[in-house]
Amino acid sequence: MFKDLLLVLASASILLATPVDAADPDDTPLVLLTENFPPYNMAKNGKNFARDENIEGIAADIVRETFKRAGISYNLTLRFPWERIYRLALEKPGYGVFVMARLPDREGLFKWVGPIGPDDWVLLAKADSKIQLDDLAQARPYKIGAYKGDAIAQTLEKQGFDPVIVLRDQDNAHKLMEGQIDLWATGDPAGRYLARQVGVSGLKTVLRFNSAELYLALNKDVPDDVVARLQAALDQLRKDGVVDEIMAKYL
Repeated sequence: MFKDLLLVLASASILLATPVDAADPDDTPLVLLTENFPPYNMAKNGKNFARDENIEGIAADIVRETFKRAGISYNLTLRFPWERIYRLALEKPGYGVFVMARLPDREGLFKWVGPIGPDDWVLLAKADSKIQLDDLAQARPYKIGAYKGDAIAQTLEKQGFDPVIVLRDQDNAHKLMEGQIDLWATGDPAGRYLARQVGVSGLKTVLRFNSAELYLALNKDVPDDVVARLQAALDQLRKDGVVDEIMAKYL
């Protein structure tokens, strides 16, 4: 009788110590962060904070379809500034950020899914500007506007330039028109889209000095099989023509 009681108590202890429904790591949503970077990501209300379905754009739509096909849960937040969301994705397990240029000095910091789309780097000027450039070195005498924390600004600084930094890239469109800067270092198509959004048109490309591909960057603690499933889903979306359809909707 006493032995039977001990067996019952031991069994009960094992049941209490063992989770009834252990959590599947794949059931924990990835935390995805993005910023206002039209036409790739943007808040529907134009603000610097939005969540989930209140975020639109080429990359936002592609990421949604990628996660849907991969069967991986996530939540999505758009916030400001870029430096903050970059740091969160870099430091916090289960976090990711998009869209990010995949540069050599960032390669080992994240796990990558992409490419999502292109981002050529250009120097824009007013339509009546007399500036003519054959290479980036010739731009040194000019005042160049750039966006704080952006890969373009960082690259210019590493090459010895001293760009005029703003917190919102679209502010450079006004600074260009008002003569506060001579050139605007930005992405294409992002720069032209941003300029149109603030009522500036007719800008011309003075120099196209780099071509980058934009990615979803995931914290290094995200499991490799999750990254592989997402990459396979994105590759299939591109093969099926879905990526082209999404881009055509915005451009």
